[in-house]
Amino acid sequence: MIIVTGGAGFIGSYMVKLLNQQGISDIMVVDELNDNAEQKFFNIIDRDTKDYMDKDDFLQQVIAHGLPKGTTHVIHMGACSSTTEWDGQFIMRNNFEYSKILFHACENANASFIYASSASVYGMGPVFKEARQYEKPLNMYAYSKFQFDQYLRSIWDQIKIQVVGLRYFNVYGPGEQHKGDMASVAYKLNSQIPQTGVCKLFEGTDGYGNGGQLRDFVYVDDVCQVKWWLINNPQVSGIFNCGTGKAQSFKDVAEAVIKWHGKGKIEYIPFPKHLEGRYQSYTEADISALRAAGYERPFKTVEEGVKAYMDWLNS
Repeated sequence: MIIVTGGAGFIGSYMVKLLNQQGISDIMVVDELNDNAEQKFFNIIDRDTKDYMDKDDFLQQVIAHGLPKGTTHVIHMGACSSTTEWDGQFIMRNNFEYSKILFHACENANASFIYASSASVYGMGPVFKEARQYEKPLNMYAYSKFQFDQYLRSIWDQIKIQVVGLRYFNVYGPGEQHKGDMASVAYKLNSQIPQTGVCKLFEGTDGYGNGGQLRDFVYVDDVCQVKWWLINNPQVSGIFNCGTGKAQSFKDVAEAVIKWHGKGKIEYIPFPKHLEGRYQSYTEADISALRAAGYERPFKTVEEGVKAYMDWLNS
């Protein structure tokens, strides 16, 4: 059995879909369907799974009895992902401590542990490479992810199971409708075009022109294909960046959305004062470690990924 925590969420639910496409339905989804359940549960109504457990009930079962019998893989996506949450105790319990408990349960069950780290551990960059000297988290979410990576690094030589941390960059695609302000720019712009005919982007900052800030935008299917490859390559362990390896601009995203709709224009709005000095104007994954580990599949460009996403969103 494969357990997917955060399995009703954005990336988690897409991973369940990919597993189904590979003929796998012996899956337990672990999540928290509370205030945003109306948006979230739609992600899994067409998925074939064996079981569902609330995240708190699951944790208590793992603490008391270990992982369910027959568990071969835990894909751990569940976390508080808000970068504006400053309750450190809450974040560390939900992200750091929860991850530690699951990791040790996987050790006891001889199950693979593939978990979500984050590109946020790099802070403002400008180097995005899996090495301690480039890691400078700027918020509690990033710190919780960084600290779990550090915990594993401290015991890496003692670990006998497959353990992989994936540092996601700017993931976009189907299943993110419940994320609100944390949803991707592609999702937000798609709703702006029909309503106003205008895509709103920030004016230039940090030396970048209007809409010219650069991010590593990675399509959710590409992210899940990496995890599927890891499931099939149990000899691979480590902490890896998960992005395209090529930064593109917010303007590129807007132009791809406009092209799909066949109408619209870009309007630039003043850069928010409260984000000055705290905004990532550039991210680009160094994916040399992932490639060296043997992953060869290409990643979609913004133009390719946004088209696929618009096809799905507007179908």
